[in-house]
Amino acid sequence: MRASLIQIAVDEGESVDSRRRRVAALVCEQAGADLVVLPELWTTGAFAFEEFEREAEPLEGPTYEAMAKAASDAGVWLHAGSIPERVASDGDPAGGADALYNTSLVFSPSGEPAAVYRKIHRFGFDKGEAVLMSAGRELVTVPLPDTTLGLATCYDLRFPELFRGLVDAGAQTLVIPAGWPERRRAHWTLLARARAVEDQAFVLACGTAGTHAGVPQAGHSIVVDPWGEVLAEAGSGEEVLTVDLDPARVQATRDQFPALKDRVLGLAPPRRQDDV
Repeated sequence: MRASLIQIAVDEGESVDSRRRRVAALVCEQAGADLVVLPELWTTGAFAFEEFEREAEPLEGPTYEAMAKAASDAGVWLHAGSIPERVASDGDPAGGADALYNTSLVFSPSGEPAAVYRKIHRFGFDKGEAVLMSAGRELVTVPLPDTTLGLATCYDLRFPELFRGLVDAGAQTLVIPAGWPERRRAHWTLLARARAVEDQAFVLACGTAGTHAGVPQAGHSIVVDPWGEVLAEAGSGEEVLTVDLDPARVQATRDQFPALKDRVLGLAPPRRQDDV
């Protein structure tokens, strides 16, 4: 299975419409790949908080249309990164007033929608995405002919229980678009490898280049195998990272070193000292 990760440079001087056209062309250039992956919030930049409301679009908006066509034209499975999605109150998955979500889109090689994932863990603590975006509530997997994808986004990478849930749902390849900052790049590489090792799965982690609202991006998109070995890693600029994967390595690793079978679930919490 050939996977291409497109590490997009977000230039604040480039309009969203122009970037959308440029990225669609980049996807079309990957004809011959099986899976193409784009980064998180590449239309606006992950740290351009003031742009979220202005550039938010409905699920089947202009980015959806452009990426569906690009997937069809290239004949690839396309994880189209994520967009700021606006959900009207009458269709809000969480109920209530109109809401924004950090939403990932996956398309089949015929351009048909295959999956929607709304980011569960929002970054920013008490500011930024954490207060501007609503949280998704559902784990999402996508069956491909040769593997099953498990979807996560950026800050999700820090929460291993999410990935164990995806593995329990059948995921063999974990796809993580991100807008990860340069100042925490060491965490990006470390966590991508950790998720691969503990879940015995491929990790395809696709980041952005450039600067988002004054925040330099880490770049360094990375592909890790189920044993934790780095198969390919991008640099800091815009780049297409292409790697050939053997999906059979997932089951081979799990058979060779069956650590997942030794998981112990449902442990009781520790007793307080005065209960002993």
